[in-house]
Amino acid sequence: MLIGLPTEIKDRERRVALDPNAVAAAVRADHRVVVQSGAGDGAGFFDAEYEKVGAEIVDDAADAWAADLVVKVKEPQPGEYDFFRDDLTLFTYLHLAAEPELARALADAGVTAYAYETLTEGGKLPLLAPMSEIAGRVAPIAGATFLAAHRGGSGVLIGGAAGVPQARVVVVGLGAAGGLAARGAKGLDAVVIGVDVDLARLGEAAHDGDVTTTVASNERAVGEAVEDADMVIGAALVPGARAPLVVTQEHVASMRPGSVIVDLAIDQGGCIETARPTTLSEPTYVEHDIVHYCVTNVPGQYPRTASRALSAAVTPRLMALLSDPDSPKLEGALNVRGGELTHEAVAEALG
Repeated sequence: MLIGLPTEIKDRERRVALDPNAVAAAVRADHRVVVQSGAGDGAGFFDAEYEKVGAEIVDDAADAWAADLVVKVKEPQPGEYDFFRDDLTLFTYLHLAAEPELARALADAGVTAYAYETLTEGGKLPLLAPMSEIAGRVAPIAGATFLAAHRGGSGVLIGGAAGVPQARVVVVGLGAAGGLAARGAKGLDAVVIGVDVDLARLGEAAHDGDVTTTVASNERAVGEAVEDADMVIGAALVPGARAPLVVTQEHVASMRPGSVIVDLAIDQGGCIETARPTTLSEPTYVEHDIVHYCVTNVPGQYPRTASRALSAAVTPRLMALLSDPDSPKLEGALNVRGGELTHEAVAEALG
């Protein structure tokens, strides 16, 4: 099979889905790989490294997209929709629950599309997990940055100082991203309040020392926690579906001016009602006097680490896809085939 690896074009996205080791594995299995020139530059993987393991370098995106199977990081951008066709297979993050136009374009063109974020294995999300881990680690750092007064924040230092209380950080959803966000905020000496619907998960986070205290999620309890927060990190997720709205407009309006919201669920529509997608070029906006950081490709800021982690996770599933498109190793990944949405949660989210 001919595999295409195009350069990512989303704002400041420098990740690449396959590193040279992954390409070498595909070539050893007698597949051809075409890499758009510069696709790996942002992650420190240069054309010569891909050529060394047997890839062919092409100059134009159209040549990479002409492959039988295109492997990417982020969902196709509108400028890439013209490359869609009925004999194309796509393997990437799609987040279709929050991208109805993309879902329609894929279905109309007859693309067979597999999504990283809905692939399940033993009840886990192995292709979402590595990027969730990185986003979770970045979230308290980004939030702390925008708490600075010159960034529009309240001027609260996350770890406080002698005689001055630490910042209060509320983390909504203690899955892969939220759990690491809580741990990172605690490591910066914040007071961390963990919010989740899963009492066992709350107990585990408390036992591990990742949170200062826990709150069982309901509208009133979330409102009370958020009202006193200097930072709220949203990380509530339902695989494939639109993220549940946990923090309401009223909750946000009750927060102190200059506080910061980081919504890591924004790829799936966001779990905070006032959240809307932002870019790495323009990462924040202010609503209700609250700084909102809702970047849809947070791990793209650390492309070397993120690309290596993603490629390691993708490679065995790619090999499964190449040998058997219906492999059990791809459970839940198929989102679009034959002009129809095939993933139940995605289909329900899009009506």
